Amino acid sequence: MAAAKIKKGDKVVVLSGKDKGKHGEVTKALPKEGKVIVSGVNVATRHRKPSQANPQGGLERIEAPLHVSKVALEDPKTGKPTRVRFEVQDGKKVRVAVKSGETING
Repeated sequence: MAAAKIKKGDKVVVLSGKDKGKHGEVTKALPKEGKVIVSGVNVATRHRKPSQANPQGGLERIEAPLHVSKVALEDPKTGKPTRVRFEVQDGKKVRVAVKSGETING
């Protein structure tokens, strides 16, 4: 399996869709589906009827998954979207931001 370019905990920028330009952190990566869940982005609202589990009912807001191609890693230096390449440094494979050449932690 290939190494993941976007992982849980990464800071990302949304490239397209209704949330284009928003920044957020990946809270969950779903590599088999090729999707990620980003905090505060692609929020879906469900109207819930009162039930025993939730006697109040009301609106339930949940973050829906986004396709991984719609997000790009945020450059650690500039905060702008960047692509990722892999390099071997000190015998370890690390992710490097293409725009600035900065090593990405994680």
